[in-house]
Amino acid sequence: MHKDSNGALTRRGLVAGGMTAIGVAAVAMPSLAAQSPARGIRKNAFAIHQEETFNATPDRIFSILVDAKQFAAMSGLAVSIDPVVGGIFSLFDGVIFGVNLEIVPNIRLVQAWSDKGWPKGLYSIARFALQAREAKTLLVFDHTGIPQDAKEAQNLARGWPEHYWIPLRKYLG
Repeated sequence: MHKDSNGALTRRGLVAGGMTAIGVAAVAMPSLAAQSPARGIRKNAFAIHQEETFNATPDRIFSILVDAKQFAAMSGLAVSIDPVVGGIFSLFDGVIFGVNLEIVPNIRLVQAWSDKGWPKGLYSIARFALQAREAKTLLVFDHTGIPQDAKEAQNLARGWPEHYWIPLRKYLG
């Protein structure tokens, strides 16, 4: 990993970590069979799949996900987002951080995503796919390569609605 003089990861280090996470995610998903009772968790894969419909257009949803000012207004916490491929983000007062791996405006956002409680250097992949449904948006969300264990995946499966989907609905009005 590449670090600056203060020991913090540089953009190059985060991108390298994200690329490593992509390989981990691909290897960690051979068994996507049966769904567990917990919402969106697939056994043995440590992956989350959730689908949410919002009363807003894809461009509106996308702009909230990549614009620091809007995301901060939605979450009520400190946010930093560089909305370009390779751009670093820090969300929820630095609890969540990572790098943008793929950005297709109003269609898809893919991020190497980590939690400050995870071992240093471990990243998962969060993928937000947006599909227009008349004046609404279907957001198809996949979070793969979750490190640690199934309990962590269950916590995250509950956390996405609590920290993203519910506040996003409130923010949209």
